[in-house]
Amino acid sequence: MEHDHSRHDMAGGKLGLAIFINVLLTVAQVVGGLLSGSLALIADALHNLSDAGAILVAAVARKIGSRSADANMTYGYKRAEIIGVLVNSTTLILVGLYLIYEAVNKYLDPRPIDGWIVFWVAGVALVIDTATAFLTYKAGAKESMNIKAAFIHNVSDALASVAVIIAGIMIISYRLYVFDVVATIGISVYVIYHGMILLKKSILIIMQAVPEGMSIDDIRSSLETVEGVGGVDHIHVWQLDDKNVYFEGHVLTEGRQPELVKEEIRSVLKDKFNITHSTIETTPKRSSP
Repeated sequence: MEHDHSRHDMAGGKLGLAIFINVLLTVAQVVGGLLSGSLALIADALHNLSDAGAILVAAVARKIGSRSADANMTYGYKRAEIIGVLVNSTTLILVGLYLIYEAVNKYLDPRPIDGWIVFWVAGVALVIDTATAFLTYKAGAKESMNIKAAFIHNVSDALASVAVIIAGIMIISYRLYVFDVVATIGISVYVIYHGMILLKKSILIIMQAVPEGMSIDDIRSSLETVEGVGGVDHIHVWQLDDKNVYFEGHVLTEGRQPELVKEEIRSVLKDKFNITHSTIETTPKRSSP
């Protein structure tokens, strides 16, 4: 338990540093965008600000999610992290749509842009975005869908900085100001795409859908091969969070002690489907007259 708290504290420190860096970078990019006249830099700044918000939401959700179950929250607070993913993914989509709107306005009313300011500010942003992506990854992106959402925010912003650098080069070399708009739309589409993926995953978990890659029919077929099982119905399979899968079902037993049947069913669920939480009701199967 102490080890878990220590790991969470270290992860929280990394997330806090990432938030601080993103806020500073946002200010720098807004100033650079206003001085240069580049919408792409402003777009990247807004994305960075959403990154800071995403990391903050992820950190708070993780803190809440680490609480133990109590009399009111009998499943615990783990769904807090999924709510964090829902908030972050929705924010990603809204930011992306707003940037597309601004890009269209910029295209209809083009203005001169200082390519060198765009290039250097975006170059610094790329280094910082890469560093914050590393921090969020080390904070637990592989283990938590919530932290992964924040990590994707940062990775997408690093890629956005690359797009802005390319736009800056095209503006410096060829005076092609339209590349500022193209870079902005490219950033927006990428942000919306990843936001939709995370939004779908979080909604499916909240709606208690059968986890991706699992089939009720496959589970039923596997359980009906267990000795003493005469049938399985009323099957429910859902995720509590991005790691824990739950099973609930009614089993008809015949010719074997119900407790032995339950024990073997739990083994099948764990070994074949990685389901470690199960509620199994048994009823003796009646013989046909």
